[in-house]
Amino acid sequence: MNLNDKINDIAAMLYGKSIKECDTKELYNVCSKLAVMNVSKDWDATRNSEMKKCGYISAEFLIGRLIYANLYNAGLLEDVKKALKSNGIDINVFEEVEDAALGNGGLGRLAACFLESAATVEVPLDGYGLRYHFGLFKQSFLNGFQNEEADDWLKWGDPFSVCRDSESQIVEFADMKVLAVPYDMPVIGYDSKVVNTLRLWEARPVESFDFKLFDDMKGVEKAISNNKAYEITNVLYPNDNTLEGKILRLRQEYFMVSATMQDFLAKYKKKGYPFSEISEHQIFQLNDTHPVLAIPELIRLLILEGLSFEEALVIARKTFNFTNHTIMGEALERWNSDLLYKYIPEVYKVIVMLEESLRKEVKFDAKYYIINNQEVHMANLAIYVSSRVNGVAKIHTDILKNDTFKKWYMLYPDKFVNVTNGVTPRRWLALNNEALSKEITKLIGNGWVKHLDKLDEIDSYANNKAFKESFKKCRAKNKELLSDYIYKHEGIRIPTNFIFDIQIKRLHEYKRQLMNALSILYIYAGLKKGVITNFKPTAFIFGAKSAPGYYMAKCIIKLINTIADLVNNDPEMDKLMKVVFVSNYNVSYAERLVCAADFSEQISMAGMEASGTGNMKFMINGTPTLGTLDGANVEIAQEAGRENNYIFGLTVGEVNELKKNYNPRKYLEMDPLLNEVVESLVDGSLDDNGSGAFKAIYHSLLDGDRADYYLCLADFASYIEAKLLANNEYGTDKYYTMCIHNTAKSGKFSSDRSINDYNERIWHLK
Repeated sequence: MNLNDKINDIAAMLYGKSIKECDTKELYNVCSKLAVMNVSKDWDATRNSEMKKCGYISAEFLIGRLIYANLYNAGLLEDVKKALKSNGIDINVFEEVEDAALGNGGLGRLAACFLESAATVEVPLDGYGLRYHFGLFKQSFLNGFQNEEADDWLKWGDPFSVCRDSESQIVEFADMKVLAVPYDMPVIGYDSKVVNTLRLWEARPVESFDFKLFDDMKGVEKAISNNKAYEITNVLYPNDNTLEGKILRLRQEYFMVSATMQDFLAKYKKKGYPFSEISEHQIFQLNDTHPVLAIPELIRLLILEGLSFEEALVIARKTFNFTNHTIMGEALERWNSDLLYKYIPEVYKVIVMLEESLRKEVKFDAKYYIINNQEVHMANLAIYVSSRVNGVAKIHTDILKNDTFKKWYMLYPDKFVNVTNGVTPRRWLALNNEALSKEITKLIGNGWVKHLDKLDEIDSYANNKAFKESFKKCRAKNKELLSDYIYKHEGIRIPTNFIFDIQIKRLHEYKRQLMNALSILYIYAGLKKGVITNFKPTAFIFGAKSAPGYYMAKCIIKLINTIADLVNNDPEMDKLMKVVFVSNYNVSYAERLVCAADFSEQISMAGMEASGTGNMKFMINGTPTLGTLDGANVEIAQEAGRENNYIFGLTVGEVNELKKNYNPRKYLEMDPLLNEVVESLVDGSLDDNGSGAFKAIYHSLLDGDRADYYLCLADFASYIEAKLLANNEYGTDKYYTMCIHNTAKSGKFSSDRSINDYNERIWHLK
């Protein structure tokens, strides 16, 4: 049977139609089912294999839109294109399908890349998370302020998932029981027979309807109880600024790990292996602190099976590994002891036992603790029990060892390892940058798709005139596509002869979107005054979402949108500057942005960004980094050469030294134009609609103990110098040489390499 007939058969089975009669949603479901059917035998074989596996537990899996990636990895994309075309359908209709935004940013996107890479390199890695009914949120702007709306991604259906009701688990809280229903999604690797599984748990009431209660007119109470169950997987990351939000967040985290641990143990027991051999068959990687409750939960379950606490702890210490993703205190979760005791008392009792065990082990040294001041420190718990603890870039791991977890590193030096993050080259070059991919394949073949280090072969073409011209044309094509997309979605037309200077990442003060915004005002003022000359036309493009409860981040969004209004409505700037904050930034938007960027803004304060993966996506697509020596920027500069990027700013050591006696106002005294820019926040030059947002930004820069905490003003002169140098060199022969060097040297930043490192250094899977 040819592919066209197969697709029509699926359409007939699902909808009683031919594919010509299907609408976009129906066609999406048909082609998705085709991909699942194509790998079903390999999926069953992988699921039922006896090989040792690793479970990757994460609160986020930012999988985005899967249709193109799954068809590509399954080897079906080109054939499906042809089959649809023969029926008068353009495969680009799937651009209408919305992303599955089951993540907030880099943490969740990294998890998605890791699963895809593991399947590609044939490492048995299964994901475990939550099946949120609503994703992060849909972002729009109202008078420049962020507006959040529900993201109902399931309205498109969930054709890649299989509900396995028979494997449901019951999760018990002190005040309620909740049914955890698993939905399994095949993780399809490229050119691979391994198909791993992403299992997402959905919360439902244990009994959704009780006729007797209804008959007794007590249905309201049952409805309230049921609603509490549904709430657990209703939305990604509830606002935990309130007690109710904290309780819901706790319920989410415990629900996820309890269902996962129960599920694993039930299957393990059926196989008849002794509990003492668990780590020889299954291990777990905890993706940051959100899943750390898995540790006391497994110990609790093993004790129920008749093991002693000591025996269960020995097993747990061989079974769990912990990845730290940030040094920020607010992200290193701490739970109030009373809250844990109230809602998951049996788990809290195990945590107390772990605290007692730790104290005995360290001979009651007060600097080591899990519980302190009525708070449970989840990172400490993870480090104490885990077999390995890893950072996600060399500089980040060094900071963990020498600062954040220094005392723990002194206690357990062999536990700490580094695994630098990576991104999948299928999604982030082969699929999103078809033009450049074809040019690379013409030169060196397509082996790079699975072995990104083969891109090193194009390094010898960095000064090849013909290849440079091809690269230039590819970038121009991608800029044209992005410009059209932005015009369609944002209503702003960016001329493609402009430099595309892009900063896309979660909105957080440490990522310093504010410094970028101030630099745009600085350049704007400099151009108006004539003190900045020979400036090549530039579009400054932002994409970011702020957490709904993060006030200062929302103030910065308002500022950037106000600057955009100022610049874009100034006739003098029409041929010099544009500023665009794209709305509802997501994976699919990122795919367009990274391949069209001329400069990649990676400007966080040194020592703050654990790794970053956006920087890697830009690099693979040949975009020079304009950035600090932070996170993986350090390794990017080492791989591609510092001379092929625009590195500026204070180092980690210089940051630490400066913070001992920091006075931000002195930088305003040294630069009158910068002073003018900062004063414009409060002198009426910029309108924040009476919200006080810009005054709040002003005071955050200049007043109080935390004035300019992320050193925007201290790094500003260096930043502007690098930014103007990049502007000056853009479009030159040197610039395109830099671009090609970046792509050629990006092999290290494949998540395939990351997974192989995890396997070699931590998991030891076959």
